[in-house]
Amino acid sequence: MHILITGGAGYIGAITAKECLQAGHEVLVFDHFISHDPSKLGDTPFVKGDLLDPSSLDSALADFHPDLVMHFAAYIQMGESVQNPEKYFKNNVEGSRNLLDTMVKAGVKKLVFASSAGVYGNPLHLPIPEDDPKNPENPYGQTKWDVEQMLEEYDLKHDLKSISIRFFNAAGAGHDLGEDHHDESHIIPNIIGAQMAGKEFTLFGNDYPTPDGTCVRDYIHVLDLAEAFRLAGEKLMAGADTTAYNAGTGHGYSNLEIIKMVEKVSGKPVKVKFEPRRPGDADQLIADSTRLQKELNWSPTHSDLESIVKSAYLYHSKK
Repeated sequence: MHILITGGAGYIGAITAKECLQAGHEVLVFDHFISHDPSKLGDTPFVKGDLLDPSSLDSALADFHPDLVMHFAAYIQMGESVQNPEKYFKNNVEGSRNLLDTMVKAGVKKLVFASSAGVYGNPLHLPIPEDDPKNPENPYGQTKWDVEQMLEEYDLKHDLKSISIRFFNAAGAGHDLGEDHHDESHIIPNIIGAQMAGKEFTLFGNDYPTPDGTCVRDYIHVLDLAEAFRLAGEKLMAGADTTAYNAGTGHGYSNLEIIKMVEKVSGKPVKVKFEPRRPGDADQLIADSTRLQKELNWSPTHSDLESIVKSAYLYHSKK
């Protein structure tokens, strides 16, 4: 396959690009390189462009002739989305529509979309099945659900087939790449970073209705997630219809359990300061990924918590 990967310089996109290259596919990364440096891509081919500049999308599709697009280009910080929703709807939703319009014009009819567990909000069922009601708790999750609905529209109007991967908490490192977002918001790199700097780690909320009072999340190793994206692309090329899958392990860990695992892996204590809950944080998010495992023959083989934290700690130790 020839695969165009939007947002392919980001954490998950870059690792998925490496995974697809190793599987023998041709890859071109499309990224605006505002949040990430192209040097991290190594020998992965790339082009600079922006979803909000349709001409750059036109050029990328015309020059590369992709069979398939993997769409990761989105702003991802839940807290920031609450503070600045316009930024998120403009880039994540308007930018996605630009991409889909460009694909239709170029005759590219297959797309794998990086969605989010955030589409569910506080779920009705645990673990969460794909047909659980969609009640996003923040603008970030709403943008992901808006794009999924847009994909249904483009399937009906233009026969553009897509698979949305609603991944839960991507974590860990692989292919010598890990989490290095500007203004990092994810818990594992922030715990490790605070510990390495000898600073306190701020934990938001210890009064949730969970066993230890902190949020519970389903963590999936980024290598397992990258494989899910690759398999979804291959399934689309084999003729799959538009659908969505959860990607997770079916097991949740609390924020305090993550802190304890960092302490175990590093052999050092983590200083913790508690602050009030952040707006928009769900109590528990745990995936039912049965359909993904059965229909794509996928399994999360790297996603036990110790392996996730060890890989992340090793990556951050080398930075």
